[in-house]
Amino acid sequence: MLTLHRAALLVPDPADPTAPSITDGAVLVDGATVAALGPFPELSGRGARVREWGGLLLPGLRNPFGHWLLERAYHPDPREDLGGEPLLLEVDPDRRGGSARRGLQRMLAYGTTAVAGPFELPVVRTAVARSGLAALPGAGRAGGGEPAGEQDGGLDPLAVGTPGEMVHRALTVGAAADFAVFDAPSVEALAQAGAGCCLATVLGGRLLYRRR
Repeated sequence: MLTLHRAALLVPDPADPTAPSITDGAVLVDGATVAALGPFPELSGRGARVREWGGLLLPGLRNPFGHWLLERAYHPDPREDLGGEPLLLEVDPDRRGGSARRGLQRMLAYGTTAVAGPFELPVVRTAVARSGLAALPGAGRAGGGEPAGEQDGGLDPLAVGTPGEMVHRALTVGAAADFAVFDAPSVEALAQAGAGCCLATVLGGRLLYRRR
């Protein structure tokens, strides 16, 4: 099935300041891949389901703190009455696997489609593989260590870099349909607001997060 994602502004490659942005732009998704990019009026009328987002559509972000967030931090189950923020807590492998799955879901709410390791625990490697997020080789910023003092325990990639620095890869025709939509009018405004204003995250063509 074809799906057309429409946004007020489409920026296929914020890492390249010379790359054009598209006002009233759209991404046409065919299965798991990008079939076309361009102005919405040019891509409409192809029998695709249309999702109207408004806001700013960018390639998905990469989180450099995957090792800390998934193997050292613990993401509480809401039933545990431990709050909603990641905690430094040693747990058994079963709870670590559940924590990693919840952490990955929380990353999607920040427009994240790729996460940096290293991932040493089998339950975490399995959780990352099943999530669909790209697992990046090597460590992230500061050796993948604890993002001490950074907002949201390192869940927001834009707390440590600009959108151009933190996107995983440019949106191109034929590539994986991995992108996010943010409630911001421009890349500069998004850099100020942070990725917590994410409206939706699409991974491999699937809408895996949508703000309620």
